[in-house]
This record gives sequence, structure tokens and C-alpha cells, in this order.
Amino acid sequence: MQPLKDEMPSADNVLFVFYDFETTQDTKISETAKLHVPMLVCLQQFSTACEMQDEDVRDCARCGKRRHSFFEDPVGDLLLYLWEPRPWCKKVVAIAQNAKAFYSQFIQNGSILLK
Repeated sequence: MQPLKDEMPSADNVLFVFYDFETTQDTKISETAKLHVPMLVCLQQFSTACEMQDEDVRDCARCGKRRHSFFEDPVGDLLLYLWEPRPWCKKVVAIAQNAKAFYSQFIQNGSILLK
């Protein structure tokens, strides 16, 4: 086993993606419960090449368009986008505000359907 290094790992080859779902609750599943259905997902991404740029800068030379929205199939389109090959990128870190309890179910169910 190698000893731990006292330095931060390099983030030069990491893409950070922050996303947020908007859902509807029109589908009734019982007398007291309604199903949350994702209708939109918005994401913003950055790499070390563009993390310090102004919010107004829309594109990055390295990671491309910094903001995306998916309407047709929000979960599937988000997953396909995250899985796109990026030659410079070794890791994609996707972060959601409510991933612990709420958004994770969409990602998990969407992953099963895409297999």
C-alpha cells in the first residue's frame, strides 16, 4: 500500500456539472400520493479552464457550451450527455441540490432504462 500524499489531486481533467430538475405532480398514484415527473433539467458545467470566467461567458474552449437544458426526455438526455466521450476529461462530477433523497431516484431509474 502506498502512503498518502500530502497534496490535492489535480482537477485539470475533471468536468463539474451542476444540475436541477423541474417536475410536475399531475400523475396521481393513489388517493393521497402523486408522482413527480421530471419535465425539465438545466445544467451548468465548468472545468479548470473556465471556472473563473464570468457567468456571461457562455462557451469554454475546453468544455464547450457551459449551460444546457433538456425538455424531451430530461433524465435520459442528461445521462447521455454526462456519458459523452470527452478526450480531455477523465472524470465527470455531477452535483444536484437534492440528490440525496429526491433527484437520485430519477437518475437511478433512468440508468436502468438506458441499459
